[in-house]
Amino acid sequence: MDLLLQTLLNGILIGGIIASFSIGFQLTFGVLHVIDFAVGAWVVLGGYLAYWMSTLLGVGGFVSLPVAFVVFGAIGYLIGPVIYRVRNSRYARPELMALALTFGLFTLLRGGALTLWGFNTRSVPTALSGESLMIGSVTVPLLRVVAFAFACAVAAALFLILYRTRYGLAIRATAENRHNAGLMGVDVQRLSANVYGLYAAVTGMAGVLMAAIYSVNPEIGLRYTLFAFFVAVLAGLGSVGGAILAALLFGIMESVVATYVGSSYSHLAIFATLYLVLLVSPRGILQRGL
Repeated sequence: MDLLLQTLLNGILIGGIIASFSIGFQLTFGVLHVIDFAVGAWVVLGGYLAYWMSTLLGVGGFVSLPVAFVVFGAIGYLIGPVIYRVRNSRYARPELMALALTFGLFTLLRGGALTLWGFNTRSVPTALSGESLMIGSVTVPLLRVVAFAFACAVAAALFLILYRTRYGLAIRATAENRHNAGLMGVDVQRLSANVYGLYAAVTGMAGVLMAAIYSVNPEIGLRYTLFAFFVAVLAGLGSVGGAILAALLFGIMESVVATYVGSSYSHLAIFATLYLVLLVSPRGILQRGL
């Protein structure tokens, strides 16, 4: 029983972090209508930013969070219009061209990380590294708790923006129908740049926390891209609320399978589940996907 509680706790805590960048992934799909294969690269670069700051400046990983928000937010703001123009170009299949663009961006960022830092795995120290709290017989890693709290704060802030502000109304209107939103006065191109910048900023911050928990190397980016894609499809593409539930289910499922069956079978079980869900509910677990 204690092992089961520990396993569920670990899955929920990690699922929360995955939810933080999966929500941005969903927002980007809703506004730009493109699946961003570069999501894993943003996570990895966020981790390397924290590693670089801890190595050269001697600061802990948490100090890197606001820096990652500013740096990746600015980069995402510059890249967003490029993706928008490709997605809305006159190519025969602009959605495939935009998909190829994000895959090329992922490859470019991964190659840059390999050039700068090599294949070696790097770790990011924090004030809470190795610290834990015992609740009965269950160990609660404090670093994961802080990361989970960060994910909750990000989700709350995004939902507040989406459903309590006029700008959030513009985002939801654009995700619903880009053409009609433009007719109502929404600057869709600028909105797309802002949304992609926000998404890159949040994903970079999540990368700082993931690197502090697991360490980081350039090859792990593809894994995070698959995680985000799994959560997005399971939730229903474009469903922000479903992303939270799907990410928590993902974290619990991976933790349970790794503990009771073996870590080598976790991805097999996850994608077999995704296949079954799509057979029953193609629009995701909440039936709200596009």
